[in-house]
Amino acid sequence: MVKQYKYYINKITSDPVVDFAAEELKKYLRMMMPNSGDILIKYAPDAVDGFRLGLMQDFGLDVSEAQDITLDDILHIDTDEQGGIIAGSNPRSVLLATYRYLKENGCRWLYVGVDGEYIPVHDVQPVKFHKMADCRYRGWCNEGAEFQQCMLDAIDIVPKLGMNTFMTEFENPKAYYNNYFDHLHNEANRDPEPVNAETTLQWKRQCEAEMSKRGLQFHDVGHGWTANPFGIDSSEGWAARDESIIPEESRQYVAQLNGRRGFYKGSPLVTQFCMSNPEARAIVARSVADYAENHQNVDYLHVWLADFWNNQCECENCRKMNVPSDWYIMLMNDIDDELTRRSLDTRIVFICYTEMIFVAQTVTINNPERFSMLMAPITRQYYDFVPFEPEKYERMVYEWNNLTFPKTADEYLMYGRDCLDRYKTKSLVYEYHFCYHQYYNPGNMRKGRQIHNDVRAYKHHGYDGIIQDGTQRNFFPNGFLLTVYAETLFDTNVKFEDIVEDYYSHTYGECWKTIVDFFEEIGEIVPHKYISGKDYVDKTISRIHNPAMVPKLEELKRRIEEFKPYVREHKNMPKRVQTLAMYLLGIYLDFWT
Repeated sequence: MVKQYKYYINKITSDPVVDFAAEELKKYLRMMMPNSGDILIKYAPDAVDGFRLGLMQDFGLDVSEAQDITLDDILHIDTDEQGGIIAGSNPRSVLLATYRYLKENGCRWLYVGVDGEYIPVHDVQPVKFHKMADCRYRGWCNEGAEFQQCMLDAIDIVPKLGMNTFMTEFENPKAYYNNYFDHLHNEANRDPEPVNAETTLQWKRQCEAEMSKRGLQFHDVGHGWTANPFGIDSSEGWAARDESIIPEESRQYVAQLNGRRGFYKGSPLVTQFCMSNPEARAIVARSVADYAENHQNVDYLHVWLADFWNNQCECENCRKMNVPSDWYIMLMNDIDDELTRRSLDTRIVFICYTEMIFVAQTVTINNPERFSMLMAPITRQYYDFVPFEPEKYERMVYEWNNLTFPKTADEYLMYGRDCLDRYKTKSLVYEYHFCYHQYYNPGNMRKGRQIHNDVRAYKHHGYDGIIQDGTQRNFFPNGFLLTVYAETLFDTNVKFEDIVEDYYSHTYGECWKTIVDFFEEIGEIVPHKYISGKDYVDKTISRIHNPAMVPKLEELKRRIEEFKPYVREHKNMPKRVQTLAMYLLGIYLDFWT
Protein backbone atom coordinates (compact mmCIF):
# COMPACT_ATOMS: atom_id res chain seq x y z
CA MET A 1 0.00 0.00 0.00
CA VAL A 2 1.38 3.41 -1.01
CA LYS A 3 1.13 6.10 1.65
CA GLN A 4 -1.07 9.04 0.75
CA TYR A 5 -0.12 12.54 1.89
CA LYS A 6 -2.21 15.68 1.87
CA TYR A 7 0.85 17.95 2.04
CA TYR A 8 4.34 17.56 0.60
CA ILE A 9 7.53 19.50 1.29
CA ASN A 10 9.91 19.37 -1.66
CA LYS A 11 13.46 20.61 -1.17
CA ILE A 12 14.55 22.26 -4.39
CA THR A 13 17.99 23.14 -3.02
CA SER A 14 20.29 20.62 -1.36
CA ASP A 15 21.67 22.33 1.75
CA PRO A 16 21.72 21.47 5.49
CA VAL A 17 19.98 24.73 6.46
CA VAL A 18 17.24 24.09 3.90
CA ASP A 19 16.94 20.60 5.38
CA PHE A 20 16.38 22.15 8.81
CA ALA A 21 13.88 24.65 7.36
CA ALA A 22 11.90 21.74 5.89
CA GLU A 23 11.81 19.97 9.26
CA GLU A 24 10.67 23.16 11.01
CA LEU A 25 7.96 23.71 8.40
CA LYS A 26 6.74 20.16 8.85
CA LYS A 27 6.69 20.43 12.65
CA TYR A 28 4.66 23.62 12.78
CA LEU A 29 2.31 22.63 9.95
CA ARG A 30 1.49 19.45 11.84
CA MET A 31 0.87 21.50 15.01
CA MET A 32 -1.36 23.94 13.11
CA MET A 33 -3.26 21.12 11.38
CA PRO A 34 -3.16 18.23 13.87
CA ASN A 35 -5.61 16.15 11.85
CA SER A 36 -3.97 16.54 8.46
CA GLY A 37 -1.80 13.44 8.71
CA ASP A 38 1.91 13.09 8.18
CA ILE A 39 3.81 15.35 5.78
CA LEU A 40 6.39 13.93 3.40
CA ILE A 41 9.74 15.69 3.00
CA LYS A 42 11.89 14.82 0.03
CA TYR A 43 14.63 16.28 -2.15
CA ALA A 44 12.97 17.02 -5.49
CA PRO A 45 14.72 19.79 -7.46
CA ASP A 46 12.26 19.49 -10.34
CA ALA A 47 9.09 19.53 -8.24
CA VAL A 48 6.24 21.80 -9.36
CA ASP A 49 3.74 21.02 -6.60
CA GLY A 50 3.58 20.93 -2.80
CA PHE A 51 5.65 23.24 -0.65
CA ARG A 52 8.90 23.99 -2.46
CA LEU A 53 11.84 25.23 -0.39
CA GLY A 54 15.08 26.53 -1.84
CA LEU A 55 17.25 29.38 -2.98
CA MET A 56 15.60 32.07 -5.05
CA GLN A 57 18.27 31.52 -7.70
CA ASP A 58 17.14 27.89 -8.06
CA PHE A 59 13.65 29.14 -8.86
CA GLY A 60 15.01 31.64 -11.39
CA LEU A 61 14.02 34.55 -9.13
CA ASP A 62 15.86 37.88 -9.21
CA VAL A 63 18.23 38.60 -6.29
CA SER A 64 19.85 41.73 -7.71
CA GLU A 65 18.52 43.93 -4.89
CA ALA A 66 21.07 42.29 -2.57
CA GLN A 67 24.59 43.74 -2.54
CA ASP A 68 25.87 40.44 -1.15
CA ILE A 69 23.58 37.42 -1.32
CA THR A 70 25.49 35.67 1.49
CA LEU A 71 24.86 38.54 3.90
CA ASP A 72 21.65 40.22 2.72
CA ASP A 73 18.44 38.34 3.48
CA ILE A 74 15.72 38.42 0.81
CA LEU A 75 12.55 36.52 1.71
CA HIS A 76 10.20 35.41 -1.08
CA ILE A 77 6.93 33.56 -0.45
CA ASP A 78 4.25 32.68 -3.00
CA THR A 79 1.88 29.97 -1.73
CA ASP A 80 -1.71 28.78 -1.93
CA GLU A 81 -3.72 26.36 0.23
CA GLN A 82 -1.71 23.34 -0.91
CA GLY A 83 1.82 24.72 -1.00
CA GLY A 84 4.00 26.90 -3.17
CA ILE A 85 7.38 28.61 -3.13
CA ILE A 86 9.21 29.50 0.10
CA ALA A 87 12.60 30.88 -0.91
CA GLY A 88 15.48 33.11 0.12
CA SER A 89 18.65 34.66 -1.22
CA ASN A 90 20.82 32.29 0.84
CA PRO A 91 20.13 29.16 2.91
CA ARG A 92 19.56 31.18 6.11
CA SER A 93 17.03 33.32 4.25
CA VAL A 94 15.11 30.16 3.32
CA LEU A 95 14.76 29.40 7.02
CA LEU A 96 13.74 32.99 7.73
CA ALA A 97 11.19 32.79 4.92
CA THR A 98 9.83 29.58 6.44
CA TYR A 99 9.25 31.26 9.79
CA ARG A 100 7.78 34.29 8.02
CA TYR A 101 5.35 32.03 6.17
CA LEU A 102 4.29 30.50 9.47
CA LYS A 103 3.97 33.96 11.02
CA GLU A 104 1.72 35.07 8.16
CA ASN A 105 -0.39 32.03 9.02
CA GLY A 106 -0.73 33.10 12.65
CA CYS A 107 2.24 31.52 14.44
CA ARG A 108 4.16 33.59 16.99
CA TRP A 109 7.23 33.01 19.14
CA LEU A 110 6.55 35.23 22.14
CA TYR A 111 9.09 33.77 24.56
CA VAL A 112 11.93 31.29 24.22
CA GLY A 113 11.09 27.60 24.47
CA VAL A 114 8.00 25.51 23.86
CA ASP A 115 5.93 27.49 26.38
CA GLY A 116 6.56 30.65 24.36
CA GLU A 117 4.93 29.35 21.18
CA TYR A 118 1.56 30.60 19.97
CA ILE A 119 0.43 28.12 17.31
CA PRO A 120 -3.13 28.51 15.99
CA VAL A 121 -5.19 25.58 14.75
CA HIS A 122 -6.50 26.06 11.21
CA ASP A 123 -5.75 25.16 7.61
CA VAL A 124 -2.99 27.16 5.98
CA GLN A 125 -3.90 30.25 4.03
CA PRO A 126 -2.24 31.65 0.86
CA VAL A 127 0.70 33.99 1.41
CA LYS A 128 2.43 36.38 -0.95
CA PHE A 129 5.43 38.14 0.59
CA HIS A 130 8.68 39.57 -0.74
CA LYS A 131 11.14 41.72 1.15
CA MET A 132 14.84 42.18 1.75
CA ALA A 133 15.68 42.90 5.38
CA ASP A 134 16.44 46.59 5.89
CA CYS A 135 19.43 45.92 8.20
CA ARG A 136 22.15 43.45 7.27
CA TYR A 137 23.12 42.65 10.87
CA ARG A 138 20.28 41.75 13.21
CA GLY A 139 21.75 40.10 16.23
CA TRP A 140 22.33 39.22 19.81
CA CYS A 141 25.50 38.55 21.83
CA ASN A 142 25.98 36.34 24.87
CA GLU A 143 26.50 38.16 28.16
CA GLY A 144 25.74 37.91 31.84
CA ALA A 145 25.10 34.63 33.66
CA GLU A 146 24.81 31.71 31.25
CA PHE A 147 23.69 28.13 31.52
CA GLN A 148 23.64 25.99 28.43
CA GLN A 149 19.92 25.51 27.84
CA CYS A 150 19.55 29.27 28.18
CA MET A 151 22.10 29.70 25.37
CA LEU A 152 20.48 27.10 23.12
CA ASP A 153 17.04 28.69 23.61
CA ALA A 154 18.46 32.12 22.72
CA ILE A 155 20.02 30.81 19.50
CA ASP A 156 16.80 28.99 18.59
CA ILE A 157 14.59 32.08 18.80
CA VAL A 158 16.89 34.36 16.78
CA PRO A 159 15.70 33.27 13.28
CA LYS A 160 12.12 32.76 14.51
CA LEU A 161 12.01 36.50 15.20
CA GLY A 162 13.62 37.31 11.85
CA MET A 163 17.12 37.98 13.13
CA ASN A 164 20.19 36.52 11.44
CA THR A 165 23.23 37.03 13.71
CA PHE A 166 24.59 35.59 16.92
CA MET A 167 27.86 36.44 18.65
CA THR A 168 29.76 34.62 21.37
CA GLU A 169 32.24 36.75 23.29
CA PHE A 170 35.68 35.35 24.18
CA GLU A 171 37.60 32.39 22.84
CA ASN A 172 36.18 30.56 25.84
CA PRO A 173 33.18 32.21 27.58
CA LYS A 174 33.89 30.50 30.91
CA ALA A 175 33.48 33.78 32.81
CA TYR A 176 29.82 34.05 31.80
CA TYR A 177 29.13 30.45 32.81
CA ASN A 178 30.93 31.13 36.11
CA ASN A 179 28.46 33.96 36.75
CA TYR A 180 25.66 31.40 36.75
CA PHE A 181 27.19 28.24 38.17
CA ASP A 182 29.07 29.88 41.05
CA HIS A 183 25.74 31.24 42.41
CA LEU A 184 27.58 34.09 44.15
CA HIS A 185 24.53 36.36 44.37
CA ASN A 186 21.81 33.77 44.77
CA GLU A 187 19.74 34.49 47.87
CA ALA A 188 18.52 30.91 47.88
CA ASN A 189 22.07 29.93 48.91
CA ARG A 190 22.59 27.37 46.20
CA ASP A 191 25.91 25.65 46.48
CA PRO A 192 28.49 26.52 43.80
CA GLU A 193 28.65 24.16 40.82
CA PRO A 194 32.03 25.08 39.33
CA VAL A 195 32.56 24.28 35.66
CA ASN A 196 35.97 23.95 34.05
CA ALA A 197 37.33 25.50 30.86
CA GLU A 198 37.07 22.24 28.94
CA THR A 199 33.35 22.00 29.61
CA THR A 200 32.58 25.61 28.71
CA LEU A 201 34.58 25.31 25.48
CA GLN A 202 32.55 22.22 24.59
CA TRP A 203 29.38 24.18 25.27
CA LYS A 204 30.57 26.97 23.00
CA ARG A 205 31.14 24.45 20.20
CA GLN A 206 27.60 23.12 20.74
CA CYS A 207 26.31 26.66 20.37
CA GLU A 208 28.28 27.04 17.16
CA ALA A 209 26.73 23.84 15.79
CA GLU A 210 23.25 25.19 16.55
CA MET A 211 24.08 28.47 14.80
CA SER A 212 25.40 26.56 11.80
CA LYS A 213 22.23 24.45 11.62
CA ARG A 214 20.31 27.69 11.18
CA GLY A 215 22.85 29.35 8.88
CA LEU A 216 23.24 32.31 11.27
CA GLN A 217 25.99 34.83 10.79
CA PHE A 218 28.54 33.87 13.43
CA HIS A 219 30.45 36.71 15.10
CA ASP A 220 33.17 35.64 17.49
CA VAL A 221 35.59 36.56 20.32
CA GLY A 222 35.92 40.36 20.84
CA HIS A 223 37.96 40.81 24.06
CA GLY A 224 40.96 38.66 25.00
CA TRP A 225 43.44 39.52 22.24
CA THR A 226 45.47 41.70 24.60
CA ALA A 227 46.25 38.64 26.77
CA ASN A 228 45.78 35.23 25.13
CA PRO A 229 48.32 35.69 22.29
CA PHE A 230 51.02 36.25 24.92
CA GLY A 231 50.23 33.05 26.81
CA ILE A 232 48.16 34.88 29.44
CA ASP A 233 44.88 33.14 30.22
CA SER A 234 41.90 35.54 30.23
CA SER A 235 39.17 32.91 30.46
CA GLU A 236 38.24 33.94 34.01
CA GLY A 237 37.01 37.24 32.62
CA TRP A 238 37.28 40.32 34.78
CA ALA A 239 38.44 38.38 37.85
CA ALA A 240 41.77 39.33 39.39
CA ARG A 241 44.64 36.91 38.77
CA ASP A 242 48.11 36.54 40.20
CA GLU A 243 50.75 38.04 37.91
CA SER A 244 52.70 34.80 38.08
CA ILE A 245 50.58 33.64 35.14
CA ILE A 246 52.43 36.13 32.91
CA PRO A 247 55.19 34.20 31.07
CA GLU A 248 58.47 35.97 31.76
CA GLU A 249 59.19 36.42 28.06
CA SER A 250 55.77 38.11 27.62
CA ARG A 251 56.03 40.74 30.35
CA GLN A 252 57.76 43.13 27.91
CA TYR A 253 54.56 43.15 25.83
CA VAL A 254 52.20 44.05 28.71
CA ALA A 255 51.14 47.72 28.82
CA GLN A 256 53.28 49.91 31.03
CA LEU A 257 51.40 51.99 33.58
CA ASN A 258 52.98 54.14 36.27
CA GLY A 259 56.38 52.84 35.26
CA ARG A 260 55.68 49.10 35.50
CA ARG A 261 54.34 46.36 33.25
CA GLY A 262 51.71 44.25 34.96
CA PHE A 263 47.97 43.63 35.20
CA TYR A 264 45.67 46.63 35.35
CA LYS A 265 43.26 46.26 38.29
CA GLY A 266 44.71 42.77 38.68
CA SER A 267 42.91 41.36 35.62
CA PRO A 268 44.41 40.20 32.31
CA LEU A 269 41.14 40.88 30.47
CA VAL A 270 41.24 44.59 31.27
CA THR A 271 44.99 44.97 30.64
CA GLN A 272 46.17 46.49 27.34
CA PHE A 273 49.31 45.47 25.49
CA CYS A 274 52.19 47.59 24.21
CA MET A 275 50.86 48.31 20.71
CA SER A 276 53.90 50.35 19.63
CA ASN A 277 56.06 47.23 19.90
CA PRO A 278 56.11 45.74 16.37
CA GLU A 279 56.83 42.24 17.67
CA ALA A 280 53.87 42.47 20.05
CA ARG A 281 51.60 43.48 17.16
CA ALA A 282 53.04 40.64 15.07
CA ILE A 283 52.27 38.14 17.85
CA VAL A 284 48.66 39.33 18.01
CA ALA A 285 48.33 39.33 14.20
CA ARG A 286 49.62 35.75 14.01
CA SER A 287 47.30 34.70 16.84
CA VAL A 288 44.29 36.24 15.07
CA ALA A 289 45.28 34.52 11.82
CA ASP A 290 45.79 31.19 13.60
CA TYR A 291 42.33 31.46 15.11
CA ALA A 292 40.81 32.39 11.75
CA GLU A 293 42.53 29.47 10.08
CA ASN A 294 41.37 26.99 12.70
CA HIS A 295 37.82 28.36 12.95
CA GLN A 296 36.69 28.94 9.40
CA ASN A 297 33.06 28.69 10.51
CA VAL A 298 33.48 32.23 11.92
CA ASP A 299 31.89 34.80 9.61
CA TYR A 300 33.14 37.87 11.48
CA LEU A 301 36.09 37.76 13.86
CA HIS A 302 36.02 40.66 16.31
CA VAL A 303 39.39 42.01 17.43
CA TRP A 304 38.88 44.38 20.35
CA LEU A 305 41.23 45.72 22.99
CA ALA A 306 41.08 45.26 26.78
CA ASP A 307 37.73 45.91 28.43
CA PHE A 308 38.54 49.07 30.36
CA TRP A 309 39.64 52.65 29.83
CA ASN A 310 42.40 55.05 30.82
CA ASN A 311 44.81 52.12 30.83
CA GLN A 312 46.72 52.53 27.54
CA CYS A 313 50.44 51.77 27.58
CA GLU A 314 52.44 54.79 28.75
CA CYS A 315 55.86 53.75 27.46
CA GLU A 316 57.91 56.25 25.51
CA ASN A 317 57.17 54.68 22.13
CA CYS A 318 53.42 54.36 22.65
CA ARG A 319 53.24 58.01 23.68
CA LYS A 320 54.77 59.07 20.36
CA MET A 321 51.27 58.90 18.87
CA ASN A 322 48.74 61.57 19.86
CA VAL A 323 45.99 58.97 20.16
CA PRO A 324 46.28 55.20 20.72
CA SER A 325 43.90 54.56 17.79
CA ASP A 326 46.87 54.98 15.43
CA TRP A 327 48.51 51.92 16.97
CA TYR A 328 45.19 50.03 16.92
CA ILE A 329 44.58 50.73 13.22
CA MET A 330 48.21 49.79 12.55
CA LEU A 331 47.41 46.47 14.26
CA MET A 332 44.40 46.01 11.96
CA ASN A 333 46.66 46.45 8.93
CA ASP A 334 49.14 43.95 10.38
CA ILE A 335 46.28 41.46 10.79
CA ASP A 336 45.13 42.08 7.23
CA ASP A 337 48.65 41.47 5.93
CA GLU A 338 48.93 38.19 7.81
CA LEU A 339 45.49 36.97 6.70
CA THR A 340 46.29 37.92 3.10
CA ARG A 341 49.60 36.07 3.29
CA ARG A 342 47.68 32.94 4.32
CA SER A 343 44.97 33.48 1.67
CA LEU A 344 42.27 33.80 4.35
CA ASP A 345 39.23 35.93 3.54
CA THR A 346 38.04 36.19 7.17
CA ARG A 347 36.09 39.38 7.88
CA ILE A 348 37.51 41.39 10.79
CA VAL A 349 35.56 43.72 13.07
CA PHE A 350 37.38 46.47 14.94
CA ILE A 351 35.69 48.48 17.67
CA CYS A 352 34.97 52.16 18.22
CA TYR A 353 34.92 51.90 22.01
CA THR A 354 36.41 53.86 24.93
CA GLU A 355 39.67 55.49 23.69
CA MET A 356 39.16 54.12 20.18
CA ILE A 357 36.37 56.63 19.53
CA PHE A 358 39.20 59.11 18.86
CA VAL A 359 39.99 58.66 15.17
CA ALA A 360 43.52 57.68 14.14
CA GLN A 361 45.49 60.68 12.88
CA THR A 362 48.41 59.24 10.95
CA VAL A 363 47.19 55.88 9.60
CA THR A 364 44.03 54.46 8.12
CA ILE A 365 42.67 51.07 7.06
CA ASN A 366 44.58 49.80 4.02
CA ASN A 367 41.98 47.22 2.95
CA PRO A 368 38.50 48.51 3.92
CA GLU A 369 36.78 45.56 2.21
CA ARG A 370 37.97 43.18 4.92
CA PHE A 371 36.83 45.29 7.85
CA SER A 372 33.70 46.48 9.59
CA MET A 373 33.66 49.07 12.35
CA LEU A 374 31.63 48.32 15.47
CA MET A 375 30.45 51.44 17.27
CA ALA A 376 29.88 50.67 20.96
CA PRO A 377 28.32 53.64 22.83
CA ILE A 378 28.54 52.03 26.25
CA THR A 379 28.52 55.25 28.32
CA ARG A 380 25.49 56.88 26.63
CA GLN A 381 22.43 57.61 28.73
CA TYR A 382 19.79 54.96 28.10
CA TYR A 383 16.83 57.04 29.16
CA ASP A 384 17.44 59.21 26.05
CA PHE A 385 16.73 58.27 22.44
CA VAL A 386 19.27 58.20 19.59
CA PRO A 387 18.55 61.41 17.65
CA PHE A 388 17.91 61.58 13.92
CA GLU A 389 19.40 65.10 13.96
CA PRO A 390 22.17 65.12 16.60
CA GLU A 391 23.17 68.18 18.52
CA LYS A 392 26.65 69.48 17.76
CA TYR A 393 29.29 69.07 20.45
CA GLU A 394 32.82 70.33 20.73
CA ARG A 395 35.21 67.43 20.30
CA MET A 396 37.25 66.49 23.33
CA VAL A 397 41.04 66.77 23.19
CA TYR A 398 42.57 63.36 23.81
CA GLU A 399 44.57 63.32 27.04
CA TRP A 400 46.46 60.09 27.59
CA ASN A 401 44.77 57.97 30.30
CA ASN A 402 42.83 60.93 31.65
CA LEU A 403 39.46 60.92 29.91
CA THR A 404 35.79 61.03 30.59
CA PHE A 405 33.58 59.58 27.89
CA PRO A 406 30.46 60.78 26.07
CA LYS A 407 27.16 60.72 27.93
CA THR A 408 24.91 61.19 24.91
CA ALA A 409 24.27 59.27 21.73
CA ASP A 410 24.74 62.57 19.86
CA GLU A 411 28.40 62.68 20.86
CA TYR A 412 28.97 59.06 19.97
CA LEU A 413 27.47 59.63 16.53
CA MET A 414 29.92 62.51 16.04
CA TYR A 415 32.97 60.42 16.91
CA GLY A 416 31.64 57.46 14.94
CA ARG A 417 31.22 59.65 11.87
CA ASP A 418 34.84 60.84 12.23
CA CYS A 419 36.00 57.23 12.21
CA LEU A 420 33.81 56.13 9.30
CA ASP A 421 34.88 59.11 7.19
CA ARG A 422 38.52 58.19 7.72
CA TYR A 423 38.42 54.38 7.67
CA LYS A 424 35.73 53.99 4.95
CA THR A 425 34.64 50.55 6.12
CA LYS A 426 31.24 48.95 6.59
CA SER A 427 29.73 49.52 10.01
CA LEU A 428 27.34 48.24 12.64
CA VAL A 429 26.51 49.07 16.24
CA TYR A 430 27.09 47.18 19.47
CA GLU A 431 24.29 48.23 21.80
CA TYR A 432 23.39 47.68 25.44
CA HIS A 433 19.61 48.11 25.62
CA PHE A 434 19.30 44.59 27.09
CA CYS A 435 22.12 44.59 29.66
CA TYR A 436 20.02 45.94 32.52
CA HIS A 437 18.30 49.03 31.13
CA GLN A 438 15.21 46.93 30.39
CA TYR A 439 14.59 46.76 34.14
CA TYR A 440 14.44 50.55 34.62
CA ASN A 441 11.10 51.36 32.98
CA PRO A 442 7.99 49.83 34.59
CA GLY A 443 5.93 48.18 31.87
CA ASN A 444 8.66 48.80 29.27
CA MET A 445 6.47 50.81 26.90
CA ARG A 446 8.83 53.78 26.84
CA LYS A 447 11.78 51.39 26.52
CA GLY A 448 10.03 49.77 23.55
CA ARG A 449 9.61 53.15 21.87
CA GLN A 450 13.28 53.86 22.49
CA ILE A 451 14.43 50.62 20.86
CA HIS A 452 12.11 51.20 17.90
CA ASN A 453 13.52 54.71 17.53
CA ASP A 454 17.16 53.76 18.04
CA VAL A 455 17.18 51.01 15.41
CA ARG A 456 15.72 53.40 12.86
CA ALA A 457 18.01 56.26 13.87
CA TYR A 458 21.18 54.17 13.55
CA LYS A 459 20.05 53.07 10.09
CA HIS A 460 19.44 56.72 9.23
CA HIS A 461 23.03 57.50 10.24
CA GLY A 462 24.47 54.81 7.98
CA TYR A 463 24.92 51.88 10.36
CA ASP A 464 23.79 48.62 8.81
CA GLY A 465 22.49 46.85 11.86
CA ILE A 466 23.01 46.11 15.54
CA ILE A 467 24.29 43.38 17.82
CA GLN A 468 22.80 43.62 21.32
CA ASP A 469 25.09 42.90 24.25
CA GLY A 470 22.89 41.65 27.05
CA THR A 471 21.34 38.84 29.01
CA GLN A 472 19.83 35.89 27.16
CA ARG A 473 16.80 36.00 29.48
CA ASN A 474 15.02 39.04 28.08
CA PHE A 475 11.50 37.79 28.72
CA PHE A 476 10.45 39.46 31.97
CA PRO A 477 7.58 40.05 32.06
CA ASN A 478 7.43 39.21 28.36
CA GLY A 479 9.41 39.25 25.11
CA PHE A 480 7.98 42.51 23.81
CA LEU A 481 11.26 44.45 23.73
CA LEU A 482 13.12 41.75 21.84
CA THR A 483 10.25 41.54 19.36
CA VAL A 484 10.32 45.33 18.85
CA TYR A 485 14.06 45.09 18.24
CA ALA A 486 13.82 42.23 15.74
CA GLU A 487 10.79 43.57 13.86
CA THR A 488 12.32 47.04 13.44
CA LEU A 489 15.68 45.71 12.25
CA PHE A 490 13.89 43.71 9.57
CA ASP A 491 11.58 46.54 8.51
CA THR A 492 12.55 50.02 9.70
CA ASN A 493 9.18 51.35 8.46
CA VAL A 494 7.14 49.14 10.78
CA LYS A 495 4.90 51.16 13.09
CA PHE A 496 5.43 50.82 16.81
CA GLU A 497 1.67 50.70 17.42
CA ASP A 498 1.34 47.74 15.05
CA ILE A 499 4.01 45.81 16.95
CA VAL A 500 2.25 46.60 20.22
CA GLU A 501 -1.12 45.30 19.05
CA ASP A 502 0.28 42.20 17.37
CA TYR A 503 2.53 41.16 20.24
CA TYR A 504 0.24 41.91 23.15
CA SER A 505 -2.96 40.57 21.57
CA HIS A 506 -1.23 37.21 21.14
CA THR A 507 0.44 37.30 24.55
CA TYR A 508 -2.53 38.37 26.71
CA GLY A 509 -5.51 37.57 24.50
CA GLU A 510 -8.66 39.56 25.21
CA CYS A 511 -6.92 41.28 28.17
CA TRP A 512 -4.24 42.89 26.06
CA LYS A 513 -5.58 46.45 25.89
CA THR A 514 -6.15 46.61 29.64
CA ILE A 515 -2.61 45.38 30.28
CA VAL A 516 -1.04 47.74 27.75
CA ASP A 517 -2.92 50.67 29.32
CA PHE A 518 -1.62 49.58 32.72
CA PHE A 519 1.95 49.31 31.40
CA GLU A 520 1.68 52.79 29.89
CA GLU A 521 0.35 54.19 33.16
CA ILE A 522 2.97 52.74 35.51
CA GLY A 523 5.75 53.70 33.09
CA GLU A 524 4.81 57.36 33.48
CA ILE A 525 4.57 57.46 37.27
CA VAL A 526 8.28 57.23 38.08
CA PRO A 527 10.72 58.72 35.52
CA HIS A 528 12.91 56.35 33.58
CA LYS A 529 15.86 58.64 34.31
CA TYR A 530 15.39 58.26 38.06
CA ILE A 531 15.18 54.47 38.07
CA SER A 532 18.28 54.43 35.84
CA GLY A 533 20.15 56.02 38.73
CA LYS A 534 20.74 59.32 36.93
CA ASP A 535 18.48 61.61 38.97
CA TYR A 536 19.90 61.35 42.49
CA VAL A 537 20.34 64.09 45.07
CA ASP A 538 23.20 62.53 47.02
CA LYS A 539 25.05 59.67 45.35
CA THR A 540 27.08 59.02 48.51
CA ILE A 541 23.85 57.71 50.01
CA SER A 542 22.53 55.89 46.93
CA ARG A 543 22.34 56.21 43.16
CA ILE A 544 18.55 56.46 43.65
CA HIS A 545 18.61 58.81 46.66
CA ASN A 546 16.00 61.45 45.84
CA PRO A 547 13.42 62.22 48.57
CA ALA A 548 11.17 64.00 46.06
CA MET A 549 10.52 60.64 44.40
CA VAL A 550 9.03 59.03 47.50
CA PRO A 551 5.42 60.07 46.72
CA LYS A 552 5.81 58.80 43.16
CA LEU A 553 7.21 55.48 44.37
CA GLU A 554 4.28 55.16 46.79
CA GLU A 555 1.88 55.86 43.93
CA LEU A 556 3.60 53.23 41.78
CA LYS A 557 3.28 50.66 44.56
CA ARG A 558 -0.37 51.54 45.16
CA ARG A 559 -1.28 51.22 41.49
CA ILE A 560 0.51 47.90 41.19
CA GLU A 561 -1.27 46.48 44.26
CA GLU A 562 -4.60 47.57 42.75
CA PHE A 563 -3.83 45.67 39.55
CA LYS A 564 -2.79 42.39 41.13
CA PRO A 565 -6.36 41.03 41.53
CA TYR A 566 -6.99 41.53 37.81
CA VAL A 567 -3.97 39.38 36.99
CA ARG A 568 -5.04 36.68 39.46
CA GLU A 569 -8.54 36.63 37.94
CA HIS A 570 -7.06 35.88 34.52
CA LYS A 571 -4.37 33.40 35.50
CA ASN A 572 -5.89 30.60 33.40
CA MET A 573 -5.96 31.63 29.76
CA PRO A 574 -7.01 29.87 26.53
CA LYS A 575 -3.44 29.41 25.29
CA ARG A 576 -0.56 27.97 27.29
CA VAL A 577 1.67 30.92 26.34
CA GLN A 578 -0.96 33.33 27.68
CA THR A 579 -1.18 31.44 30.97
CA LEU A 580 2.61 31.70 31.21
CA ALA A 581 2.38 35.42 30.42
CA MET A 582 -0.07 36.02 33.26
CA TYR A 583 2.07 33.98 35.65
CA LEU A 584 5.16 36.03 34.77
CA LEU A 585 3.17 39.25 35.02
CA GLY A 586 2.23 38.37 38.59
CA ILE A 587 5.89 37.88 39.47
CA TYR A 588 6.75 41.12 37.65
CA LEU A 589 4.29 43.06 39.82
CA ASP A 590 5.91 41.60 42.93
CA PHE A 591 9.31 42.60 41.52
CA TRP A 592 8.23 46.25 41.22
CA THR A 593 6.58 46.20 44.64
